[in-house]
Amino acid sequence: MNEGAAERMKELVRLLNEASRAYYAQDTEIMSNYEYDRLYDELVRLEAETGITLANSPTENVGYEAVDELPKDRHEQPMLSLSKTKSREELREWLNGREALLSWKLDGLTVVLHYEGGRLVKAVTRGNGEVGEVVTNNAKVFRNVPLSIPYQGKLSLRGEAVISYSEFEKINSRVEAEQDKYKNPRNLCSGSVRQLNNEVTAQRNVLFYAYSLISAPDVDFRNSREEQFGFLQKQGFDVVEYRRVDPDTIMDAIAYFEKKIQTYDIPSDGLVLLYEDIEYGRSLGRTAKFPRDSIAFKWADEIRETTLLEVEWSASRTGLINPVAVFEPVELEGTTVSRASVHNISIVRGLKLGIGDRITVYKANMIIPQIAENLTQSGRLEIPSVCPVCGGPTRIQDVNGVQSLYCDNPGCDAKKIKSFTLFVSRDAMNVEGLSESTLEKFLAKGFLHEFADIYRLDRYRGEIMQMEGFGEKSYQNLMNSIENARHTTLPRLIYGLGIENIGVANAKVLCRNFGFSLEAVRQATVEELSAVDGIGGVIAAGIRAYFDDDRKNAQLDRLLQEIEIAQETVSESGQTLAGLTFVITGSLLHYENRGALKDEIEARGGKVTGSVTSKTTCLINNDIASQSAKNKKAKELGVRILSEEMFIDEYL
Repeated sequence: MNEGAAERMKELVRLLNEASRAYYAQDTEIMSNYEYDRLYDELVRLEAETGITLANSPTENVGYEAVDELPKDRHEQPMLSLSKTKSREELREWLNGREALLSWKLDGLTVVLHYEGGRLVKAVTRGNGEVGEVVTNNAKVFRNVPLSIPYQGKLSLRGEAVISYSEFEKINSRVEAEQDKYKNPRNLCSGSVRQLNNEVTAQRNVLFYAYSLISAPDVDFRNSREEQFGFLQKQGFDVVEYRRVDPDTIMDAIAYFEKKIQTYDIPSDGLVLLYEDIEYGRSLGRTAKFPRDSIAFKWADEIRETTLLEVEWSASRTGLINPVAVFEPVELEGTTVSRASVHNISIVRGLKLGIGDRITVYKANMIIPQIAENLTQSGRLEIPSVCPVCGGPTRIQDVNGVQSLYCDNPGCDAKKIKSFTLFVSRDAMNVEGLSESTLEKFLAKGFLHEFADIYRLDRYRGEIMQMEGFGEKSYQNLMNSIENARHTTLPRLIYGLGIENIGVANAKVLCRNFGFSLEAVRQATVEELSAVDGIGGVIAAGIRAYFDDDRKNAQLDRLLQEIEIAQETVSESGQTLAGLTFVITGSLLHYENRGALKDEIEARGGKVTGSVTSKTTCLINNDIASQSAKNKKAKELGVRILSEEMFIDEYL
């Protein structure tokens, strides 16, 4: 082995292990999947050429060590990785004339479930393939995992815990701080499944799709994987979507999945092909790392070469400055793309970007534009030393080995724009007619410096009416909207202030717990705030930090001179639903919408969640006999299903 190959292998092992550590243990990405696969394939090639495998090589180690916060458990059978290919012809040849099942390769967190006597007794994550983390309590609140099943013997199965794209977007929309938003559904799912408090897991709507039956000793599956899938479905499990294929039909099946992934709501990074004949598959044995009865197919990314024109630095309300690559437009997967997020400084430096560099781009999982490789690697891109919005100094902050750029200027207009946008939003002060673009214009002209200034915009009547898009009527509509927004509620105000991690629901809970007294909230200690259901230590510290800021307090006092907060009281005798949890689904007859019924329940001390769990008091659904997922879940858990009228009669 020559010295150059040895050094390159050492470097590849280091890079790949760092990426795995970030991905599996810290839920952070420091390189793209494309780059990881490219480096991994290079390492495999060098090991084959040299005949040597270095210690700690990722080709020998499966996954990453489980973290210490949760109990560990050793798997009865080691969980191996799959060999992979991007060639459709290779998949057809791999069949060797036999039938197989082609299914999604879901992109979440692998979990093994164990049942005894018809009850879920243990759930363990994949971990490093040999030892995983025990997450039984969390698995019990997955949205579609049966807690009890008809089969009374010992049953073990594997599946993937996932969070859908739509749920991911919904959860991210409730995270106000830009740097706290989740990067992708896989990271969010990994953190959700490994929570110490399963209430957090329950709020994330985690789904579970079974893809492999490990053991059910006394059941005859007639040597068929498809029979196993059917058995799991009869036990109440959602099974990963699959197609039974042979050499003549596999290409059509791949085409089906290729088309569906464009709109598929569940994250997937490829397909899995598994021999239908169980005994034949077992007879093939395994390598040190891969089973021989199955193979993974990864989509051959459509890659285009282009030129990097510029990198935009986008400042957010929290000060985080995100790099966005702008390149000459190219056609990818049927659409024209010209921009891709580069995520953070670590990736910018890893790619050695420079304006004018020739780069290759692709769509991750055929959806999200990404830079695959920098062919030039000039490294000439300058990291801004000043904020692109306010000109204030920037700093690079390192968190768990990932570097990001921040602006610390509290008066930065980017922070102001996002803060004002939140303040006037529908769930906050609900000022119609103040879009983000309009706010940006008002800020640029010096009309707005703090929230109270919104209620003083009439001072600039003449100037506003001269602005593009404004006339007498539109100006008057805006003034009417502002006047209406002077009358508000304390939860709307608290949410609109933009306190870190305080969303609409938290604001309501906070106000209710402190008797709808702003002064009580402002003076509450971290300990008192932490004791509020759903707040916790981190959020409590953020609230306290906000009200300990003299500048923010002075601005709030000036704002209070402009608005009127409706007086609300919490009547102990009126808290008839305290401690009860409800789920609402379907259309309503007696309430304008589900939000109105939710407000009614919360006003009486109850809680409304989005998914049915064992803690749900009842599911409110006017279609009691429907076969919806929520109805099925309620029946499975023994949770009562009440119509709207039945709920009103019994609880209100």
